[in-house]
Amino acid sequence: MTRASGGRYGAENREDMLRPSNNKLTEVLEQANKLFKDVRQAREAALDAQLLVVATDLGKEKASQMFAEGTAFDPTAFAEHLLSFMGLNRLEDEEDEQNGGTVEGYLPQDAWHRLARKAECCFRTAPSFHYMMGSFHAEPPPPKPKIARQMKATSKDAKRIMPTQLKKMDDSHQEATEKEVERILGFLKSYYQDDPTTPISYYEFVVDPNSFSRTVENIFHTSFLIRDGLARLYLDNDKLPHIAPVEEGDVEAEGSCSRKQCIVSISPKTWKELIDVFGIRDTMIQPPSSQNE
Repeated sequence: MTRASGGRYGAENREDMLRPSNNKLTEVLEQANKLFKDVRQAREAALDAQLLVVATDLGKEKASQMFAEGTAFDPTAFAEHLLSFMGLNRLEDEEDEQNGGTVEGYLPQDAWHRLARKAECCFRTAPSFHYMMGSFHAEPPPPKPKIARQMKATSKDAKRIMPTQLKKMDDSHQEATEKEVERILGFLKSYYQDDPTTPISYYEFVVDPNSFSRTVENIFHTSFLIRDGLARLYLDNDKLPHIAPVEEGDVEAEGSCSRKQCIVSISPKTWKELIDVFGIRDTMIQPPSSQNE
């Protein structure tokens, strides 16, 4: 039997499988369990899943049709069995009542003791006796007060030291930047005054052929000159950037005009290419150390 035939068999023979005496559903599940070990494709697994769904529905419907003792609790029948176990004898009580005797009840005096001895084996220990404290309407307990954690006391000196140190560091860096910008502006004016007719190439001015980091610093500090209007950039006929200082009288006029900004990026590879293309052999902006010497 294949998987497909098994699925069709469960759907077409539904009524036969639901009979209590029919064990065909068990046979189909056993056969499907054997075939499950040979699953190789997704289609076969899907057919097995479909057969499992059909078999589950059939099993559930078949189980609901079966009658098993104890599945339904009948309080009346349970009470009758319980009274019979406790020694109830309705005939003797009826005879006593007909003879004019006093009816004390259906149960003998040791009826409850007999039930207790029977139920005793179901419990390992007797339930403990305890009182019920409080009302039936339970209220949530009051919230516990939150204990505020004390922060570690910090001295006033420690609070003053850090801002002072940071401020000093910022001031020192700012002063160093301003001095370097002024120093580069001095180089630019010096080269321009030596030969005003010869344009100064921007790349030849900022590139240091001996140090990539110095080249990046030169580009950074030169950008302040452009921002503050102390120098200007322009393109020649070959679309190459050139730099020139701005005269002191023209700084204010340049400041009123709208300036354009751009982002300059450079990498070690580009730095080497600029050195080869422009034939840079020496730096125009001498490092501070060599200048002092």
